Amino acid sequence: MNTRQQFAETTAVCRDIFEKKLFDYGTSWRIMRPESITDQIYIKAMRIRSIQEKGEAKVNEGVEPEFIGIVNYSIIGLIQLHLGPGTAIPADEALALYDEWMDKATSLMLNKNHDYDEAWRHMRVSSITDIILQKLLRTREIEDHKGVTKISEGVDANYMDMINYAVFALIHLRY
Repeated sequence: MNTRQQFAETTAVCRDIFEKKLFDYGTSWRIMRPESITDQIYIKAMRIRSIQEKGEAKVNEGVEPEFIGIVNYSIIGLIQLHLGPGTAIPADEALALYDEWMDKATSLMLNKNHDYDEAWRHMRVSSITDIILQKLLRTREIEDHKGVTKISEGVDANYMDMINYAVFALIHLRY
């Protein structure tokens, strides 16, 4: 199976969960500021690292749901960055925005994957977790600077990278 196909299958699982949670909760996440979304992703990444280091989970969920959460919250973060926190939006609009951002993340992955020659396939899932945590710490710094950077990409680029790394981890765990 090739990367494009594995990526599509994995992101379809993430979208399915997003859609089901959209039914359960609506777009209650629209109230959240991007900084709160970053912190939510941080909690998920720290739980993954904790489970990886301890070798067990006390809560009956493994790391896969957390990586899926990182994908979905990163897309929510991108939506919030561009719409700003606000009131609920219709589910079909939320799904269209989800698809738009996932398409952009997929395009970015394909371009980077070409240039890096699938180096991620040789990475450990634990290293991917650390890179996601690093991107979160970078994102928090940029947020603390009100989005201003001197040379670096912004919060949106970090969210996009977190999506792609989390999908790579899921591919490692699934295939």
